[in-house]
Amino acid sequence: MAVSRTESADARVVATESPTLGGRLGPLFAGIWLFFLLNPLLEGWAHRDELRGVLGMLFTVAFAAVYMLLWVRARAVRGRLVTNPPLSWSLPYIGSLAVLGALTVWCVGEPGLACVVYVSVACVMVFSFRVAALIAIVLVLGTIALGAREEWGSQVGTAFAIMAASLAVFGMRAVMNRNIDLINAQIENARLAVDNERSRFARDLHDILGHSLTVITVKAELAQKLLDVDLDRARTEIADLERLSRDALTDVRRAVEGYREITLPGELVRARVALRAAEIDADLPNSTDDVPSELRELFAWTVREGVTNVIRHSGAAHCEVRLTPTSAEVRDDGTTAPSPTGHGSGLAGLRERAADVGATVITTELAPGFSLRVVRP
Repeated sequence: MAVSRTESADARVVATESPTLGGRLGPLFAGIWLFFLLNPLLEGWAHRDELRGVLGMLFTVAFAAVYMLLWVRARAVRGRLVTNPPLSWSLPYIGSLAVLGALTVWCVGEPGLACVVYVSVACVMVFSFRVAALIAIVLVLGTIALGAREEWGSQVGTAFAIMAASLAVFGMRAVMNRNIDLINAQIENARLAVDNERSRFARDLHDILGHSLTVITVKAELAQKLLDVDLDRARTEIADLERLSRDALTDVRRAVEGYREITLPGELVRARVALRAAEIDADLPNSTDDVPSELRELFAWTVREGVTNVIRHSGAAHCEVRLTPTSAEVRDDGTTAPSPTGHGSGLAGLRERAADVGATVITTELAPGFSLRVVRP
């Protein structure tokens, strides 16, 4: 899983750190909207000879700084593909904005209500849509209620600004969340593709090397027995060992390169050679003409897996391969057999291949012997 985590991290970097102009100048574009805080700032400047005017300017500047810090932090969090920032850090920012906004209103009066718009926008940036909508409604109603003060006048314009700004940021967040979901889906698809390819390669490597190494082992044992009995035949078996080793190397290279096709006639030839080397009587079909083209590869894997298991596990004296237009069967008369539940890597891989073409793997214990059968209805 470490590889998958690394690949996911790389995908996030690619997806979120592309050096676009909008990405580099994003904070500048966001800072432009602080223009509306000029009203409380100018009101404070108009009363700069009073303590409330000086404090009003300080609170306004502090409010703007906290707002920009929150914006940059929220943007960085979403750059890591997080939809809703954690409350552990967003709540202190929202609390600071609320306190600084209230102090600004207390110092400069009605112009300080411009801060309410930014508080609403900040809530939309960090909270879920439902929570942010509830807060925005409360702020709108509260702002309208403040219009009851005679010296302030109607605050319908400010309430409309809260709604308009909140809806705009709602739309932006919806698009951002959709993009985050899309990127996460792409990362997950990439991870699944890697996992599937890893499983495919492990399955193919097992099928290829399992068969080839089994035959090589049997021939090596036979050659060792023949060294003191029949030197010429021993040399023949050793020559076959060299050929089989080269074939196995070629098969591995083909698997690495992604060429997984095998042929049914070729597997029957290999099966005949392997069974003869294991001194097992073989009854194999001479023709594969009746097998449909879409099932030939599956049946070839069936023959390879079945014959490998016969040589490796069964202790059989006779092996038979049967082919029909809808089935392939490998049966033997051995006294031992692979697990009929099919938990081994070879049978599990064969089941996966069969499922891909709508076929079924059936394993049956005989008396004596074992049958491996692949059938497509």
